[in-house]
Amino acid sequence: MSLDNVNHDEAVRFGNEVLRANRRRKILYRILSITMPFILLLFWELLARLGWIDTRFFAMPTQIAIVFWKLIENGQLLNDVTISLSRLLIGFALGGIPGLIVGILLGQSSVIRALLYPIIAAIYPIPKIAVLPLLLFIFGLGEASKYAIIAIGVFFILAVNTMTGAMNVPAIYLEVGKEFGASRLTIFRTVVIPAALPVIFAGIKLAWGSALLLIVSAEFVGAKSGIGHLIWSSWQVFSVEQMYVGLIVIAILGFITLLLLDELEAKLLPWRKHV
Repeated sequence: MSLDNVNHDEAVRFGNEVLRANRRRKILYRILSITMPFILLLFWELLARLGWIDTRFFAMPTQIAIVFWKLIENGQLLNDVTISLSRLLIGFALGGIPGLIVGILLGQSSVIRALLYPIIAAIYPIPKIAVLPLLLFIFGLGEASKYAIIAIGVFFILAVNTMTGAMNVPAIYLEVGKEFGASRLTIFRTVVIPAALPVIFAGIKLAWGSALLLIVSAEFVGAKSGIGHLIWSSWQVFSVEQMYVGLIVIAILGFITLLLLDELEAKLLPWRKHV
């Protein structure tokens, strides 16, 4: 056996070991991320049973679980989750798609950036929930006001993040594309978009978190259904366990969607390191 074959076999063996180690580490991190909330719940239950925390305000997790199951059995929780999710997805699409398009245009065109960015920079810092009363005046208490408040919040986050990603494409990448005779459209599709995707994904995650906050806030005052309404109505009758159910559902939705976005990012951006 030649020296080259030996070196090749050792390199393959070393590469396989690295891949296995990375997979084990990823599984370990995933297990830790899943088990940590349960450890905190056990600690919370222990403190409540020992009487070290006031269960009028911090209900025992076991009591919350009982109420959780009752709400699942009578169908109320599933109905509220479905309604809130539909509002979230529609509002996110209405704001996210224009936000991505405007962000790319801002990042690639100095003329458009000079025209639009001052307006976006002025409106972006305004708390979007402060616009809700105006939207209720315009659209009423129906679904349109919920879609609008989510779309507005999502639009500005994605526009700014996408613009940042498109502007920060290394110049050397663009020069290489031009040297190979690639058209502007080809450079945009094969260079600009892939290079900007990490920042765009960060913006999508931020926008989704903001959308969750906005839909719950909107459902507090302008809805008769949804997770926000469940939390608000529970507060009105001092049903602490039911209120915690709503909070936990929001946390679960956020956790699951962020995990899905992480997996999608890992598939679309295989050249980046994901742990």
